[in-house]
Amino acid sequence: MDILGYSSYGWLPSALYLGLLLVLSFKAKRGVESRLSSALVQAAIFVILVIHGVQLHDSVFTPQGFVFGFAQDLSLIAWVGLAFYWFQSWFLPISSLRWMVLMFALICAFLPTVFPGTLISPKAVSDPWFKGHFVVATVSVGLLSLAAMHAMLMSVQDRALHRQLAIIPNGRLAHWLEDLPPLMTMESLLFNLLYVGFALLSLTVFSGLLFSQTLFGKPLVFDHKTIFALASWFLFAGLLIARWRVGLRGRAAIRWVLSAYTALLLAYVGSRFVVEVILQRA
Repeated sequence: MDILGYSSYGWLPSALYLGLLLVLSFKAKRGVESRLSSALVQAAIFVILVIHGVQLHDSVFTPQGFVFGFAQDLSLIAWVGLAFYWFQSWFLPISSLRWMVLMFALICAFLPTVFPGTLISPKAVSDPWFKGHFVVATVSVGLLSLAAMHAMLMSVQDRALHRQLAIIPNGRLAHWLEDLPPLMTMESLLFNLLYVGFALLSLTVFSGLLFSQTLFGKPLVFDHKTIFALASWFLFAGLLIARWRVGLRGRAAIRWVLSAYTALLLAYVGSRFVVEVILQRA
């Protein structure tokens, strides 16, 4: 069933993300960002994250039960990705990811106002084991989403380095690329994200048996979601093994990351999108 009581303030996080992006766009024209300005932006992101997180929790864990859909999934993925970015940006030189993660959060945070989701299970809200599984799954996909955005950024950087990308000298894109860490550092950061994300994904996939039994009364359902989730797990596992055994890197590693992430999105978002939007079933 559709949940009609979705918060009337569901649009607020998107509006705040948009406002922050407009401020950042204005500040970018003024040149280098000061330390105080950077701290204020970090504080603004934290406040928006709190508002977005509270609104998401209240719309997913409702008095009626566990409400979910592809839009809520994307919004949660964007929230976790931005939260990881915010935390890591205090210690790592990844400020160039800021525009990408904020834009992704802006779009995904607005989707639940259009697609309010369906009541998946009335009992799941009171089940702490399910909540734990749900949190781990969301964190793993959010972290791997950040890794995928990082890989896309590396692809642009690599193409610019090999002069396969037309860039206007002294343009905004040129200055943006100049601010990126060296490609080797970017690659090291990428695999650090992948190691943690894959560990959590493994916990999610292999603990899913328990919660499939709890929610659906079946130990394992070999549907599209399960198949794509396992495909994604094997792709990420293959990538990390290739990195360990033969030192896989560069464009091959980037393509592998994006292929594995595409399978992951099809598992956790694509299946719900087809059911809710294309087939229009709960």
